[in-house]
Amino acid sequence: MQPPAVIAIDGPAGSGKSTLGALLARQLGYIYFDTGVMYRALTVVALQQQLDLHDAAALATLAQRTQIEVLRPTIADGRQYTVRANGQDITLELRQPVIDQHVSFVALQPAVRSELVRQQRAIGTRGQVVMVGRDIGTVVMPDAPLKIYLSASLHERARRRHAQYIHHHGDALERVVVELARRDQLDAHVLQPASDAIVINTDHLSPEEEVEYVLALWRQHATAAACPTMGIAAHPDPLE
Repeated sequence: MQPPAVIAIDGPAGSGKSTLGALLARQLGYIYFDTGVMYRALTVVALQQQLDLHDAAALATLAQRTQIEVLRPTIADGRQYTVRANGQDITLELRQPVIDQHVSFVALQPAVRSELVRQQRAIGTRGQVVMVGRDIGTVVMPDAPLKIYLSASLHERARRRHAQYIHHHGDALERVVVELARRDQLDAHVLQPASDAIVINTDHLSPEEEVEYVLALWRQHATAAACPTMGIAAHPDPLE
């Protein structure tokens, strides 16, 4: 069998992309690569260097000069990966509220996106990778054989994000709703599923059900690759 070398997972903040991607990668023995952490890492470095985040030229130069590494976890503290910027471990800084507030603007800069997409594609072409982001199936890896787009209601996404970070930041649920709505507006230009993506609404699915659904799709693609005349069957019901 020739299983899909790349699984592309897109969707808005809080839709469950990171959880699904990490679980899938673990099940399949693939590399888990959340491309969003590259934009977060660049935002961390920009704030450390006290750059003007509205200076597009400065951000573009920073992207070219910053070596961002996304590695398997190097510390057993619950992290899904280790992220280094110019050799510095910044993993724990990536999810701070101040990064949430600024990362979308950094990611909007065309020169920044161009440089980081180039780096992301280089990783994707190695194969056996689960790539997670907002435009993987449409821009970064448009030829990925298996594309998933996760959707969920704003309030369900906010509930998940609030439950995930309340012990760290203590934000009120209402504030998380407002922040996610703002992020959705900023990310609207990339929040579109690829024409051949399989859209999954995760409002009523557990992470385990999502994994089983995508694994069924993965097996279908692997079988179809081995026997091209069979084609791809109708998508399985995730709740069956």
